[in-house]
Amino acid sequence: MVPHLTTALKGPLLELEQRILTAQPTIEHWFRTQWLEHTPPFYSSVDLRNSGFKLAPVDTNLFPGGFNNLNPDFLPLCVMAMQTVVEKACPEARGILLIPENHTRNQFYLQNVAQLVTMLKQAGMRVRVGSLLPEITAPTTLDLANGHTLTLEPLLRNGNRLGVQDFDPCVILLNNDLSAGAPDILKNLEQTVLPPLEAGWYVRRKSQHFAAYRQVAQQFANILGIDPWLIDPYFAVCNQINFQERVGEDCLAAQVDMVLGQIRAKYAEYGVKHDPFVIVKADAGTYGMGIMTVKDASEVRDLNRKQRNKMAVVKEGMQVSDVLIQEGVYTFEDLNGAVAEPVVYMIDRYVVGGFYRVHTDRGVDENLNAPGMRFEPLAFEACCTLPNPDCAPDDTPNRFYAYGVVARLAMLAASLELEGMTS
Repeated sequence: MVPHLTTALKGPLLELEQRILTAQPTIEHWFRTQWLEHTPPFYSSVDLRNSGFKLAPVDTNLFPGGFNNLNPDFLPLCVMAMQTVVEKACPEARGILLIPENHTRNQFYLQNVAQLVTMLKQAGMRVRVGSLLPEITAPTTLDLANGHTLTLEPLLRNGNRLGVQDFDPCVILLNNDLSAGAPDILKNLEQTVLPPLEAGWYVRRKSQHFAAYRQVAQQFANILGIDPWLIDPYFAVCNQINFQERVGEDCLAAQVDMVLGQIRAKYAEYGVKHDPFVIVKADAGTYGMGIMTVKDASEVRDLNRKQRNKMAVVKEGMQVSDVLIQEGVYTFEDLNGAVAEPVVYMIDRYVVGGFYRVHTDRGVDENLNAPGMRFEPLAFEACCTLPNPDCAPDDTPNRFYAYGVVARLAMLAASLELEGMTS
């Protein structure tokens, strides 16, 4: 079940959330049938936007890097979910080799890695952390800002098995999104690699994910008897873009115009008075790089040099050639006057917590995954849990249930996406 959490959004329960809450038994049964047919990712996180009239995912990460931002109260949930997923992958539970990103100075990320180690150990696993960094030639202990430590070790490959000194794991767990490609040392291993290498950004595309999500959203909307648009953002793709050389501007402007037109029609249908906007972002990428808000197609024709340079390169210095034009979803969540969006974390098919991404310098129509953001852990709501006749319909635990449902829809879409890559 989804944990009952507090959310920043107050006020009457909105119609869409009420429909989801009322259909809870049907929804949970449907999810159970889906997991009989599909394998969820090892772990995932989903960025959501709630504009009141619409609740939709805007990004799904298969290598989540913010477990340190979860409320400590969620640790037991995480541990139980870890036990379930690891036992499926490695019944003998000999050990797990965790391979992180190549960050040694990003304290927040390193704390995420340390938290993953803690969760796996508490789930009864032996865990070591192997680094892809060439400068890690011996066990290296890093001091973390929270007072803990993290030891990175050089990887050792023996035939088709990967490990570290005196450690032969049965599972290789990646917390590295492989933006720059899969290194040879990770290829053709006989051990289980989770998530699979194909889930890395050198293969994966956001447009493929949202195409899979469209299928899932349509099925779900049929069950609830709702318009799938209420949970599914429109999108389009432009390939062979070169921002620095101004190649592909016509394609980009045309697709922006088309998606804005689709949104405008829906806003008219539902009486939404806000201005439509789209988010233009790299089709393969993470860390909030290569993203811009656009309200008119002319804006993508008139980018200055600084804007073009910002859009041209993402993580690991990778050049952007494919872009996603995604319907912008307003966020009307806020914490202490700062714009916020919920991020839901899952291990296997279980929701294990979440947090708010908060930004004091961004607007309700802007990307919040940017320098200056901070994270506020979602707390347990103590007043009541579902089902409870004493709960009012707009109680906060009810509200978060809808977030967990939409996040799981995105996770199911990721399952379909991975099946298509590895089949």
